[in-house]
Amino acid sequence: MRTLLIAGNWKMNGSLALVDAFARAFASVKLPARVEVALMVPFPYLGVAAETFQETPLTVGAQTLSDRSSGAFTGEVSGAMLVDVGARLVLVGHSERRSLFGEDDAAVLARVQAALEHGLRPVLCLGETLEEREAGRTESVVIGQLAAVCDALDPAERARLVLAYEPVWAIGTGRTASPEQAQAVHSAIRGRLAAYSPALAEGMQILYGGSMKAANAGELLAQPDIDGGLVGGAALQVDDFLAICQSAG
Repeated sequence: MRTLLIAGNWKMNGSLALVDAFARAFASVKLPARVEVALMVPFPYLGVAAETFQETPLTVGAQTLSDRSSGAFTGEVSGAMLVDVGARLVLVGHSERRSLFGEDDAAVLARVQAALEHGLRPVLCLGETLEEREAGRTESVVIGQLAAVCDALDPAERARLVLAYEPVWAIGTGRTASPEQAQAVHSAIRGRLAAYSPALAEGMQILYGGSMKAANAGELLAQPDIDGGLVGGAALQVDDFLAICQSAG
């Protein structure tokens, strides 16, 4: 049985006070046995969060990384730097990085490879826009984004990925894919993974990332191919995020 991962993405939000609040809340909480929990925090809070969360079940992740190891790239952050301050995971190809910062499939692949090179666990985000869904292109878009990365990796590298399906039309809009809609896409992703290896498909964590909250988490996580959540707004509310984590049992 696959371990579930609940990953909160703070985006460009948060504070030192919020880091402390999560540490206090999770310090003594008992989570379901097969649940991992991570918070993807902004760069300035990574080191503090890694240190503060040491006595909690929380793992720290970053929201992106450079595809370069070092050099004259002002404003960029390398995978080695992320590891140095305690990050263990990193989001790659989030829809906001693709749409707002122009990261295409080639850029996403380069960042996945950089993350793997430095021992980070890439959380590869996949998802379609509303226009693509209404045109009946959901599966072709999502599987195309997956193949653009996985075709270029070797089997051992593929096995280190986590995938997150995030219907772009359901992020920050209050809209959520129904459990059946989400499961259908997760199932298609797992089917494509099976073309690489049945063992890869069976073992891969595939998260749902479209406005998961306490009220709908249980129903989404009950689907056979949904292995956790990439949580946005609710990850900024300690009680809501904790409720999602506890519903994953």
